[in-house]
Amino acid sequence: MCGLFGIRSPERDVARITYFGLFALQHRGQESAGIAVSDQGRVTALRDMGLVTQVFDEQKLRGLHGELAIGHTRYSTTGSSQWWNAQPLVQHGAARTVALGHNGNLTNAAELRTELAAAGHRLATTADSEVIAALIANDPAPLAEAVANTMLRLDGAFSVVLLSEGALVAFRDPRGMRPLCLGKLGDDRVVASETCALDLVGAAFERELRAGELVVADDGGIRSTQAVPKDDGGALCIFEFFYLARPDSRLAGVEMHGARVRMGERLAEEAPVQADLVLPIPDSGTPAAIGFSRALNIPFSEGLIKNRYVGRTFIQPDQGLREQGIKLKFNPLAEVKGKRVVAVDDSIVRGNTTRQIVQMLFEAGAAEVHLRISSPPIVSQCFYGIDFADPDELIASDRTVEEVREHVGATSLAYLSLEGLQASTRRPESAFCRACLTRDYPTAVPRGHTKLQFERV
Repeated sequence: MCGLFGIRSPERDVARITYFGLFALQHRGQESAGIAVSDQGRVTALRDMGLVTQVFDEQKLRGLHGELAIGHTRYSTTGSSQWWNAQPLVQHGAARTVALGHNGNLTNAAELRTELAAAGHRLATTADSEVIAALIANDPAPLAEAVANTMLRLDGAFSVVLLSEGALVAFRDPRGMRPLCLGKLGDDRVVASETCALDLVGAAFERELRAGELVVADDGGIRSTQAVPKDDGGALCIFEFFYLARPDSRLAGVEMHGARVRMGERLAEEAPVQADLVLPIPDSGTPAAIGFSRALNIPFSEGLIKNRYVGRTFIQPDQGLREQGIKLKFNPLAEVKGKRVVAVDDSIVRGNTTRQIVQMLFEAGAAEVHLRISSPPIVSQCFYGIDFADPDELIASDRTVEEVREHVGATSLAYLSLEGLQASTRRPESAFCRACLTRDYPTAVPRGHTKLQFERV
């Protein structure tokens, strides 16, 4: 779960535009940020731990010159939250130098790392993304062919932007599991994980990259190749629809805010409740709470005030940081006192945030706290770029709905059905990976995979 941005423009300040693009994608990763530029083939990268505003300042941006730039915000799924795993990664290979940013997770990274090591290639990070960069950097074929060759060797989820040999390259795995879109800023080309980043920099949305597509933008213009045959149906991550993507983005032609409002409306139809207030667990629960409130004609209230200077607790890299973040993040309004409250959220992953929020609402005097979740229970781990690789961390993986309710302490608990979620997306079932909800994976899954499997010992 990372944010990608790239631009080719001989006339514009590409580093600054990328900096702004990363602002719009900060929600996709808060552990590290980086920008790489290419100036007449010479690649320079600046990356560090922290938010975009913590990594970059005016002086640093002025030092990044070139006609090409890519940027990355990281949320780790393979490899620890350490500086050496921050992206864009720069790989100096036998054939070329590559700067690369990756969103997703490879399921065959272990085999490819072993192969690269046997061939004498030293890997400096513990991230699966470096495997992609190393394969491309050491392939003697022309750049586009080297990328296509690499795409054929990768399994799992990968949306990628890279710089090499004066070209901006973007490609997407054959199932289209992670989003990537193409835009136009005047005559210049822009790529980004989400359309909200195009909006922020003033670029016009053109289209989403097709699953398996490779796009190259260089002095010769822009070229597109179906480098890998598209998998039947596709497998866009459904977690993007109800949580990850920004509500003002469009994925697969669907506006996320509208889809989430429909999820709330459908949830009200499936699990109505007598209550005095509907409040969202901000911010990701807000659209569904609007839909729930509207459908049942129950007054909508903010109810919980969010400290905007605390990041997303779900994407903090370890449990201790998550729990500390929850305590800093929310404060209930006095109007919940004596009220029957419906608290609406998009999902329950580990249950930490939910349990503490329920407790906060009761301590603030709520008479009842009814939880309504605008997605089905998350019951299985993700191998494709969301940080719940350990099923033991998932509260619903081995608990019934009633057991989850008891654990979080709510008066009642109901989830949106899988059918209701699917209908709200207005896309066919075959368009999505829903493995975290169904345990039905679109690929073979690795045995013994852990987030930290490649760490130094």
